[in-house]
Amino acid sequence: MTRPTMPVPRPLRGPGPGFRRAPLGIAAATAVAVGAAILGPAPASAAPEPVVTRAALDPALVAGRGAAVPFLEQEAEHASTNGDVIGPDRTAYTLEAEASGRSAVRLDPGEHVEFVLPEAANAITVRYSIPDAPGGGGITAPLEVAVGGGEPAVMPLTSEYSWLYNQYPFTNDPDAGLLHPDWWITECGCVPGEGYEVDAPFRPMHFYDEQRMLLGATFPAGSVVRLTAPEGTDAAWTVIDLLDSELVAPPAAQPADSVSVVRFGADPDGVRDSAPAFRTAIRWAQRHGVEVFIPVGRFRVSEHLVVDDVTIRGAGNWHSIVFGEEVALKKPAADGSVHTGVGFYGRDAADGGSSNVHLSDFAIRGDVRERIDTDQVNGIGGAMSDSTIERLHIEHTKVGLWFDGPMDGVVVRDNVIVDQIADGLNFHTGVSDSVAEGNFVRNTGDDGLAMWSEGVANAGNTFARNTVQTPTLANGIAIYGGADTTVEGNLVADPIREGSALHAGSRFGAEPFAGSLEFTDNTTVRAGTYELNWNIGLGAIWLYALDRSIDQADIRITGDHYLDNTYNAIMLVSDWPVKDQVSISDVHFADVRVDGTGTSVVSARVAGSASFENVDARNVGAVGINNCGTFHFTPAGSEFSIVDLGGNDSTGVNTTGPWLAPWQLPNTITCDDRPPVIAPPAPSAW
Repeated sequence: MTRPTMPVPRPLRGPGPGFRRAPLGIAAATAVAVGAAILGPAPASAAPEPVVTRAALDPALVAGRGAAVPFLEQEAEHASTNGDVIGPDRTAYTLEAEASGRSAVRLDPGEHVEFVLPEAANAITVRYSIPDAPGGGGITAPLEVAVGGGEPAVMPLTSEYSWLYNQYPFTNDPDAGLLHPDWWITECGCVPGEGYEVDAPFRPMHFYDEQRMLLGATFPAGSVVRLTAPEGTDAAWTVIDLLDSELVAPPAAQPADSVSVVRFGADPDGVRDSAPAFRTAIRWAQRHGVEVFIPVGRFRVSEHLVVDDVTIRGAGNWHSIVFGEEVALKKPAADGSVHTGVGFYGRDAADGGSSNVHLSDFAIRGDVRERIDTDQVNGIGGAMSDSTIERLHIEHTKVGLWFDGPMDGVVVRDNVIVDQIADGLNFHTGVSDSVAEGNFVRNTGDDGLAMWSEGVANAGNTFARNTVQTPTLANGIAIYGGADTTVEGNLVADPIREGSALHAGSRFGAEPFAGSLEFTDNTTVRAGTYELNWNIGLGAIWLYALDRSIDQADIRITGDHYLDNTYNAIMLVSDWPVKDQVSISDVHFADVRVDGTGTSVVSARVAGSASFENVDARNVGAVGINNCGTFHFTPAGSEFSIVDLGGNDSTGVNTTGPWLAPWQLPNTITCDDRPPVIAPPAPSAW
């Protein structure tokens, strides 16, 4: 297979080999009130009507699902521009594929894109991409922002947190050769060996970042927001993916029963290290039974703050910013970390963990530019039982929230988690009776939300009404083992590669699935992605038996909607070396809607069985059930059986007729290893 090329026809312009990183003040620029200069007259009445979407869809198609966020999304491809619309395209390693909705707008210097505010707003978030430096490490560049025809202000853009390359765990070096020459790669369909060279840059990815800005005033609905890539910028091109607009509340006042970190010497201008002041404030609040308050400001903290039995509250996550550089340790820590950085950590579970921790209403901005899996450089970490994490904004850390149990009773609610090198959130090892709900997760470098029962089973956990968009690797929501798990009411859009929207896997050393596993009333869109290593398409939801069979849990998928699937809607699969040793059974699908598949509704590449009841499908590109079983093709049929419980209807145009036809039951071999893909039409009301 030929490696897809990047959609950047002009050579990159930027600093030469001597390029140095800009100071953190640019990369971690906060939502300070830079907007006083962009006040202007009322918008012209001729402005076009704004197109508001959710996950690049008509909001009516996802009503009641996903996070209830305070901002409104507008895709750049629906805005007015004198630049070029790129996409749609779902080919990995392209700017189009990693864009929300798989399309964006490219601006050359001097070009602009204009959005019309659908409601009054005083703040915006821009999701964008600019080129890497020729030798890696990123560049900085300005973006001009003008509202209502006023004078433009400058939003600083950076690619310092973007542009990874190569094989896992990736590199920042665009000129690097293969990190693992002993791994099979799709590009040559071989194990290359030491003598094989790939074209550089090899597998560029993780292109996008985002920046927030307070506008300095409230602009009415109908105001025009013009984003311009100025002449003379160091960025040869600027890609704008989307704009979120928001009416941000004024800073919250300090609660009466609290103590401010400023009282103990914290610097709200972000010049001096505020870590000692935060530590002192936390100890003082613990002794006196009061809250810790983070007022308006930018507070530099470049280490872990250990929290236990304490409440820390900010003035709002647009106003109270805790940021810090990543710091190299003089020697590796006991856990293998070679860096530290800003983060709020519970005590280790081995030391009893923390409890009664309540964090809310501030932002955490890290400085993580490379993936080192042993590093503890997460926004939130450790063990926190009977605790709440609410209304935080977390960006540029390795993982937004990584909990290492055993622990129980944590609630993670209404947070915004963006631009992570790895996961958005992970309940890891013995986390029980915990909930993540109402969170918005975008642009993670691994699973958006995950539960990983490594060594000790998780139990009784719920992911509910979250939105996960554009994970560049792995899955939107992934469950690795555990008991009595619920995934309900979520919206997952645009997973890019080597994973899909919803996943349950017996892998990574996870404990078995047990009790119940329920996926209920979730919506996925533009999922069912291409799996690079297998060279096949996945399902929007996929179950994967690798370490052991998935046969001890009652698995029910009810009320899900799978929209605009690149390949399959549903996949049940095992890996070839263990295909005769594992199976997937006791899986029940009911009241599911499938609107569009590039290939099949169900792809079975494993032994076992599943039942289907009231599963409706339309616009199916290939045979409804692609049943390969374990590829032995026995006279008795496939080793995977389909149970038809009735009401499984087909509407619209399906390539091969009804998706679940009697001739396919219970285990007719219909195997087409890699069927041709027929792109479905855009989803519409059922």
